[in-house]
Amino acid sequence: MGNGLCISSNMGSGIWTASAVNMNKWLGIDTGILLNIIGTVNAITNQILLHKIDVRRFIGQIIFVVFYGYFIDIFTFIFDKLGMPHYPMLARTFFAILGIVCFCIAISLYQRANIIMHPNDDTTNILRFYYLKGNATLSQIIDFIPPTIIVILSFIFTHHIYSINIATVVSILFNGVFIATSDKYIWPALKHNFKGKIQNESATKHG
Repeated sequence: MGNGLCISSNMGSGIWTASAVNMNKWLGIDTGILLNIIGTVNAITNQILLHKIDVRRFIGQIIFVVFYGYFIDIFTFIFDKLGMPHYPMLARTFFAILGIVCFCIAISLYQRANIIMHPNDDTTNILRFYYLKGNATLSQIIDFIPPTIIVILSFIFTHHIYSINIATVVSILFNGVFIATSDKYIWPALKHNFKGKIQNESATKHG
């Protein structure tokens, strides 16, 4: 729903979604299909970052990806029908930023539950606990590097940048902050169910 708000309001979206939109304009491939391809690449990357083959994790992430793009299309269609693309700019900015906050809260919840999640969000989870000692903000910043490169490459060929606006800037600057704040205040009793190398070592040192 959060991604649908961002896309329909046309005031910028999360950088990964924006990268798919820009590739769509560059290559002419459906955005939903591109999101599925990106998700599959993320799922493979996660196996590399884990230094092992986790079949259950991989299959779960692919299942998530299959539905992800279609649900975004559904919510975008609903908000478009409600006339959101024609709202005043200030209202669209509000809804776009609300969309960012919505999907950051969702990321916080399902990263903590750690049952099934979008592979890209699992990437930040792995980076956060395996490599960055629990730093949510830094893991998000590192995760933004590949889609930023994609947007730059698309711009080189199309000479336009799409789906990048104020909400994208908010997403880049505050995704990690919103997620960490949600960890603290949105259902705080839900603790991170993540068996990561760094986390386990830290628990041993302080336990």
